Amino acid sequence: MDKGDTALYAFRKYGDTVIRAAYAVCGSYHEAEDITQEVFLKLHSSGQSFSGDDHLKAWLLRAAINRAKNYKKSFRVSRTDFSDEEAENVFAAEDSHEAKAIQEVIKRLPERYSSVIFLYYYEGYNTREIGEILGISENTASSRLTRGRKKLKAELEKEGYHE
Repeated sequence: MDKGDTALYAFRKYGDTVIRAAYAVCGSYHEAEDITQEVFLKLHSSGQSFSGDDHLKAWLLRAAINRAKNYKKSFRVSRTDFSDEEAENVFAAEDSHEAKAIQEVIKRLPERYSSVIFLYYYEGYNTREIGEILGISENTASSRLTRGRKKLKAELEKEGYHE
């Protein structure tokens, strides 16, 4: 498969996953769309080869998360207030009020926790795989997941949700 076919194949298979990962980190649907486009353009223009679909997906997620982190650090974000009415489209499969409330709380968590929670619960990665994707140790991924769960639980309780 040539690089153009790889990018098209990857977009069709993982496009939704990449946009959700970018959105989970940056919190803006419009920016997540831009980040997704950048990631797939980078894939298309790079000569990167992958050992399989898992390697390809991990590369895409890592690239999206890195770009989303850079976006959050940018001057533009610190000087702009976003209203994001299209955010519900990102997780369209989960329509319940509770699911949307949880997603909003996850979005407000520090990035180190929201990205681990997203990869674990929404993408189904284990802590070893999360560590590889994020460039951290498995123990760090596990610690962040535990701390993220605690923060998520505390925030949900503040908003009136109970187990």
